[in-house]
Amino acid sequence: MSQSPPTILYCHCQYAQVVPKEVKEAVLKKLCDSGVAFEAVADLCEMAARRDPALQRLAGGGPLKVAACFPRAVKWLFHQGNAPLALDAAEVLNMRVQAAEEVVAKLLAPELEPNLPTGKVTASDAPSQHALAS
Repeated sequence: MSQSPPTILYCHCQYAQVVPKEVKEAVLKKLCDSGVAFEAVADLCEMAARRDPALQRLAGGGPLKVAACFPRAVKWLFHQGNAPLALDAAEVLNMRVQAAEEVVAKLLAPELEPNLPTGKVTASDAPSQHALAS
């Protein structure tokens, strides 16, 4: 029995606006054009602040690829949402620093390359207060 393909999660970073607009728009368009199923959320920071139950569903649903920001910040956001991510089952693509083409290529690749930092989640992993402002 083969393992199911990773769930793809796209964060639009609606409130913090720390991801370049052109990168977000290009990634979203390419995902839509690909025909691959994915989930899009307005803002992971806001979901974590509300402890949105969708975070638990995503964290517990098997392999997960996330297009958002820094892996340490995404790990912290899921932790804050009471939905810790499995270190061996999550890959985070950083739209703040990676090109849209690179993010999409990794999202659509069949293999998962886990890249969450190891160790305890601490306050130093949190996104900046500016990023959390909504």
